[in-house]
Amino acid sequence: MLYLVATPIGNLGDITLRALETLRQVDIIASEDTRKTGLLLKHFDIQKPQIAFHEHNEQQAGERIEQMLRQGLSVAVVTNAGTPGISDPGFTLVRRAIQAQIPVTLIPGPTALIMALVLSGLPVHSFTFRGFPPRKTVGRRKFMEIDKNSPHTLIFYESPYRLEGFLRDALAVYGDRPAAISNDLTKLFEKVERGTLSSLLTTISQSTPRGEYIIVIAGAEQ
Repeated sequence: MLYLVATPIGNLGDITLRALETLRQVDIIASEDTRKTGLLLKHFDIQKPQIAFHEHNEQQAGERIEQMLRQGLSVAVVTNAGTPGISDPGFTLVRRAIQAQIPVTLIPGPTALIMALVLSGLPVHSFTFRGFPPRKTVGRRKFMEIDKNSPHTLIFYESPYRLEGFLRDALAVYGDRPAAISNDLTKLFEKVERGTLSSLLTTISQSTPRGEYIIVIAGAEQ
């Protein structure tokens, strides 16, 4: 059996009882970062062998995990934080398991994009998750243009190093829409900034962003 196990996005108290039970019972844990997962396992006094499963070895590690599953072993997939497969490794392995007719399930839990969406104060009934945009301005603006006329709330992930550039491009493409920026969710210094894209750009330009950010932007008015 293949288990995808959601882990806390910050506060370790958010891990579920099912997640802990699953991590204790599986034979192998496939981790995006074995060191970080090791800290999580140590905190909850779980001792299990790990193998690395990340974007740089996804094909090779996926084949190895499939072989383990075919041999009857149970494998849990975890990422550094949140739900596997959401802008993190996991999708290709799920598809591989389905094609091989290997049972697969998800132990649900924290997902940063949902928390950021709800806290944004923007409409939640219909949204589009776009993940990480291209790194450079030209590609990023083309990426944004796809949803320029969409009425759905838009959600993006971005690094602190490209956040200001992202906001400049978003303002140029979408106009000065309502938006919200979240980071350090569930942590001690959890922060959600709300306003328009222009006001958020001013705020960010006067600070030093740290950690990954979730940007939520209102959809186009119809």
